[in-house]
Order: sequence, then structure tokens, then C-alpha cells
Amino acid sequence: MYKMKVTYEVMLGLAAEMVWDQILREHRIEELHTLIDRALADRDEQAFQQWTDELRSLTPAIDTTLPEVERYERKSLSH
Repeated sequence: MYKMKVTYEVMLGLAAEMVWDQILREHRIEELHTLIDRALADRDEQAFQQWTDELRSLTPAIDTTLPEVERYERKSLSH
């Protein structure tokens, strides 16, 4: 029973840490949008580049590949 309680507490702690990390990340992304807007308004190319580089590192890449189902459906429609 004690081992289950410890495991539950560890998992709960990890979940809380993940939520906190996500909140901090979203807050920084909002800050970066403001900084980028300001750099554009000020025509500050160096600041714009710095903030957009950081923003790119924080946001996941957009996957442009089609899921297998769509590829299969497209292939079957072309026959």
C-alpha cells in the first residue's frame, strides 16, 4: 500500500510540473509575440530576429505530411 502511495505522489508531482512548464511556456510565447510586435514597430531587425528565433525554438514544428489514411485514400482514388 505504501509503495502505491509513493508512486501516486510521484506521478502527481510530475503532472503538476508538466502543467507548470506548459503555463510558463505559454506565458513566454505571449511575451515573445509582444516583443516581436514592438521590434516590427521600431523596425529593429536584430531584435526581431532574436525574438523570432526564440519563438521558433519554443513552438513545435508544424507537420505537413499527410497521415497514412489520407495518403492511402488519395492513392485509391487515383486508380
